[in-house]
Amino acid sequence: MKQNSKKNYVITSLALYFTYFIHGIGASILGQYKPQFAKVWGATVGSDGTLDVSMVVSVIAALGLGRLISLPFSGPISDKFGRKLSGMIGVICYVIFFFGIAFSPSMGIAYAFAIVGGIANSFLDTCVSPTCMEIYVNNPSIANLFTKFSMCISQFLLPFFIGMVAAANMSYRTIFLVAGIAILIDGVLILLLPFPVREKKSGEKQEKSKVKLTKVSLAAVLIGFTSSSTFMLWLNCNQELGRAYGMTDSSAIQSFYALGTATAVLATAFFIKKGLKEIDILILYPAISTVMLGLCFLIQAPWICLMGGFVIGYAGAGGVLQLATSTTATFFPENKGTATSMVMIASSIANYTIISLASYITKTGGAAAPRMILLLNMGVTIVGILLALYVKKNKK
Repeated sequence: MKQNSKKNYVITSLALYFTYFIHGIGASILGQYKPQFAKVWGATVGSDGTLDVSMVVSVIAALGLGRLISLPFSGPISDKFGRKLSGMIGVICYVIFFFGIAFSPSMGIAYAFAIVGGIANSFLDTCVSPTCMEIYVNNPSIANLFTKFSMCISQFLLPFFIGMVAAANMSYRTIFLVAGIAILIDGVLILLLPFPVREKKSGEKQEKSKVKLTKVSLAAVLIGFTSSSTFMLWLNCNQELGRAYGMTDSSAIQSFYALGTATAVLATAFFIKKGLKEIDILILYPAISTVMLGLCFLIQAPWICLMGGFVIGYAGAGGVLQLATSTTATFFPENKGTATSMVMIASSIANYTIISLASYITKTGGAAAPRMILLLNMGVTIVGILLALYVKKNKK
């Protein structure tokens, strides 16, 4: 990628991408340690012998609530006071999240720290993506896709980290503490590194145009909801599905998921460079996800979970949300920041409401809950396909 010619910001971009490496851990690690946290927080064992981990799923949902609370003002802070300030707020909030969650004695306290974690995500969103697009000015969409690539690398490595911690008989808190220290060190580096100066055209009055949502642009925004639901439901509920299907090590699903995501980011960037339109990907990828979720429902075998991990990682999480954002931005060429915020707010609503619903299903569904969540995921993903078809048909 060609970068901003005025100064060498490669180290700055690497430091920023590393925050998303840590974010990848933060977004999925609670899902990997549900039984441990459920026991600490006083979860009960059901009549069928299964541990009720619904409270942990509820805490995971609070990450979306934190994003929802902070997104309306994290963008303006980044635009008005600078990307670096937004990034530092994100780093500090993530340090609080990792250390706070690790030592939370109850679900209520953990819920509060998860909200802080969601706030961290929001401020990193409004720092890292725009800064990297400003650094790599000739390839902004690909620069943005690589934030996803950074996340999937850490999510691929996470099961190996978990295995190393278990083999060394270390506490489940270990990875949380290491991640907190790592992002703190990275934050110090970000504080010291140079950021590109955003240029403003002199002698021109910048008039703010009103943002008017049409049916088509609203449909594009809502794809942020459906696309996030697809991968968030899988990411946070695949462990129980794996165990229900007889897997001895269900954490392996996570590695296949991350591998699929990494493959998709690279492949999607290639397809876009070759001329494939974003809206066509927004139809094709969710269709692939729907078929895979259906196969996971019908075929109750361990190997289908691994295949499902890779395919959902590719077609559900491999940049679909980022492409929904860029598609929405085309409706608001003078308000791209607002367009991005709207899609991310839709994504945050999905994170909170859909995962909360999954928590309820987990609590009430018993052993059947993992397969019920698959049906929920299929339904939401199909809605996403219909939205994308509507956008393609009516977009001028």
